[in-house]
Amino acid sequence: MRGGAGTALVGDAETVAARIREYQNIGIDTFIMSGYPHLEEAYRFAELVFPLLSLNQPNNVTPIRLNTGPFGETIGNEYRPQKQASQS
Repeated sequence: MRGGAGTALVGDAETVAARIREYQNIGIDTFIMSGYPHLEEAYRFAELVFPLLSLNQPNNVTPIRLNTGPFGETIGNEYRPQKQASQS
């Protein structure tokens, strides 16, 4: 249990992957995952859950945006809101 906004996905790898696919099917394409202990949970997730997920998105979902630079660094300012036309 944790405070703040968030949803816990708990279960075996197949259950967690199935819940992630359900979120993808309704249009969610970005996830911030965390676990504890952090490093061990990251390895466990990568070894058990990632292989069950596909990079292919359902037809009704916008394609995955890669958010990395040429050297693998994460780019935090890739998204920029569209300018709205001023009303005169």
